[in-house]
Amino acid sequence: MLDGRPRLKKFLKIALLAAIVVGVGIQFVPVKGIGSNPPARYKLDAPPEVEAILRESCFDCHSNETKWPFYARIAPGSWLMARDVNKGRSRFNMSEWGDVDADERQLDKENSWDQIDEGEMPKWFYLPLHPKARLDDAKKATLKAWMLKDKGKKAEPEKKPEAEAEKK
Repeated sequence: MLDGRPRLKKFLKIALLAAIVVGVGIQFVPVKGIGSNPPARYKLDAPPEVEAILRESCFDCHSNETKWPFYARIAPGSWLMARDVNKGRSRFNMSEWGDVDADERQLDKENSWDQIDEGEMPKWFYLPLHPKARLDDAKKATLKAWMLKDKGKKAEPEKKPEAEAEKK
C-alpha cells in the first residue's frame, strides 16, 4: 500500500506558497478612500456627553471623521472597511447635516435610535476591535434622550434675510 504523505506534503507546500503569493499580490490592489476623509464637516449640535458617545461609537462609519487604523491598509480587510464606511456614510452622515434641514436631521436621529434600540448598531463585527463603541444601558439612555427629544415636532421655517428686508 502506498503512503500518500509525501504527495500531501508537496500539495500543502504548493498551496502555502500560492496563498503567500496571492496574499502579497492583493496588497497592491488600490482601495479608494482608505486613509483619507472628505472635507465636509458639520458642527454637531449635541451636549458633550452625547457627542463623546457618537464619536466613540458612530463617527468611524457615519461621518467624514473616520479614524483609519493600521489594518485598514491591509487587504482584504481594507476592502471590507472601505465598503462599510462608504455604505455607512451613504445611509447616514452626520458630517453632512449642514446640507439638510432640521426635520431631516430629526428623522435621521429617530431612524438611528430605532437601529440602536433593535441592537443593529453598532454592527457586531465592529465591536471586537472597538470595544469602547459598545453601547451599555447608560449610553443608550443618553442617546435616546437626545435623539428623541424633538420627535414629532416640526421645525420652524428658517427666516430668510430677504424676507425680513421686504417687510421694512
